Amino acid sequence: GSHLLESGWIAVPTLLLAIIFVGGYNVYRSMTHAPAGALEIRVIGKQWLWQFIYDNGKTSVNELYVPVNRPIKLIMTSEDVIHSFFVPDFRIKQDVVPGMYTSIWFEAKLPGKHQIFCAEYCGTSHSGMLGQVVVLGAAQWQAWNRGEEKSMAGEAPEAGEAEPVGLAAQGAKAFAVKGCVTCHSVDGSQKVGPSLKGIFGREVELGDGTTVTVDENYVRESIEKPQAKVVKGFQPVMPTFQGLMTEAELSGLIAYLKSLQ
Repeated sequence: GSHLLESGWIAVPTLLLAIIFVGGYNVYRSMTHAPAGALEIRVIGKQWLWQFIYDNGKTSVNELYVPVNRPIKLIMTSEDVIHSFFVPDFRIKQDVVPGMYTSIWFEAKLPGKHQIFCAEYCGTSHSGMLGQVVVLGAAQWQAWNRGEEKSMAGEAPEAGEAEPVGLAAQGAKAFAVKGCVTCHSVDGSQKVGPSLKGIFGREVELGDGTTVTVDENYVRESIEKPQAKVVKGFQPVMPTFQGLMTEAELSGLIAYLKSLQ
C-alpha cells in the first residue's frame, strides 16, 4: 500500500534501463555509421565468391585490399542468395542481401592478412566461400593503387596492360549507354525527370508529401521500381531497368551520382 515504494520501484528500473539504452545506442551507432572520409569499397557476394570493386575502377576476387589506419566502409549486395560477410579478426559481420545494399565498416591497425568467411548458409560450396582482407602499409597501398601489385609480388607487368577506368567514369558511361541522360540532367537543369546534380545524400520530397534521403538503396529502388517513390512535381513515366543492369553497373552508376556535387 506504499505509493512511495511503488513509485521508486518504477522510477529506479526505468532510469537504469534508460542509461543502458543510451550506452548501447551509442555503441550501435558507432558500429553502423562509418566516420566521415571513410574509403568506400563495393562488395558483391555470389555463389561462391566475393568480388570487390574500388573507386579507381580496379576489381579483385576473394582478396580485399585496404590501407592501414584508415576507416573502410563496405557497401554490399548479392547477385543471388543471402550471404553474410564475416571477418572475425575485426569483429564485423553483416548480411549481404540481393536487391538491396547493406554496409559495415572497420579500421585495420596493422598490416597483414585476415580471413573472410560467409556466415550464412548459401549452397553446396558455402564452406568454400572464403577470402582475405589484405592490409597494406602506406607505401604498398600507393603502389597497389597505381597498379604496381605485380612488381610488389616480384612479377613483371605485362606489356600494354591497360589502366583501369575509375568507377565513377564507368558509371558515367552506363548513364549514357542506358539512356539515363535522356530524362535526367547532371547540371541542374530540369528534364522529364529531376536533375541528379548534388542529389545524393539530400532529402527529396515525394508526390505523397513524405520525404526520403537519396542513398544507395533509394537510387537502386528508383532504377528497379521507379513508380515506388516518385519525386514531387514529376510524372511516374520512367520504365523499370530491373534485370537490365549488372551489379557492377549499378555500383558504377551510384559512384557517378556521388561525384555530381
